[in-house]
Amino acid sequence: MTKTPAAREPRRASDANDVRERVLDAAFAAFMKHGFATASTLEIATAARVSKRELYALVGNKEQILFECISSRARRMQLPADLPLPRDRNALLGALTALGTQIVRELTDPAVVAVFRLAIAEAVRAPEVARILDTAGRETVRRALRQFMTHARESRLLDGNPAELAEQFGGLLWGNLLVGLLLGVMERPSPNQIAKRACEASTAFLQMYSRTSQGEATGRRRGPV
Repeated sequence: MTKTPAAREPRRASDANDVRERVLDAAFAAFMKHGFATASTLEIATAARVSKRELYALVGNKEQILFECISSRARRMQLPADLPLPRDRNALLGALTALGTQIVRELTDPAVVAVFRLAIAEAVRAPEVARILDTAGRETVRRALRQFMTHARESRLLDGNPAELAEQFGGLLWGNLLVGLLLGVMERPSPNQIAKRACEASTAFLQMYSRTSQGEATGRRRGPV
């Protein structure tokens, strides 16, 4: 029986997605090997076994390809739309620990660290790499943290500016880990180490910024007066 165009469409869409993934994989390998400025779309197309015309149709130019390479990883940092709002301090600690674990796990992936190194190496010759990394990668993480802090403030568990709270938590979460990874003087932490780091950062953060802690601290300060 002859298939209708509608019946063939899912297969064509799946094939296009497979080819697109081949392009992104080939592009990432080329960027890592030659640098963004030197890697050519012809080399990427050849490695992905597609024509340059098909490459441009599926993904776009070299900047768009890099944007997609970074964005595909950054999308893992987005909070789920149905994320339940924490209603007490324990729930806030658990949710913040889970988010911190997710952030460190994804951003310490060797491929992500390689992109950071690429952005640093290409800072003068191809500054667009750092711009794309900041826009498509780091801003996604910052947005997720700001969104979380906004939810916690709406639940009256935190006081303060969400953007500032997000920066403070990020500092506690990372310490010098990312710099150590970029320099190659530290190894990627294990899953247990990542979870422990996230828990300790979350605990320290809530000790400083949760409304309960602030009230207790205020009471202690007022006692001797």
